[in-house]
Amino acid sequence: MEISDFIKNFSNQFDDTESEVFMPNTTYKDLDEWSSLTALAVINMINKKYNVNINNDELKSTSSIQELFDLVQSKQ
Repeated sequence: MEISDFIKNFSNQFDDTESEVFMPNTTYKDLDEWSSLTALAVINMINKKYNVNINNDELKSTSSIQELFDLVQSKQ
């Protein structure tokens, strides 16, 4: 699994945020478009694309895309 692919899949969960915003160090919870619905979409994407189950508390424990990527990798 590559971080660049993860970022692409992650950014696809956002409708109005430009893809250039998404970098490993992006604090995704600070994005205007971040919401509980986006969080659910991200959890679902991780389950479908990476066959990894994360819960809301695990998602809350991360702040950057890199931290989320590391969490997903650790559960594969």
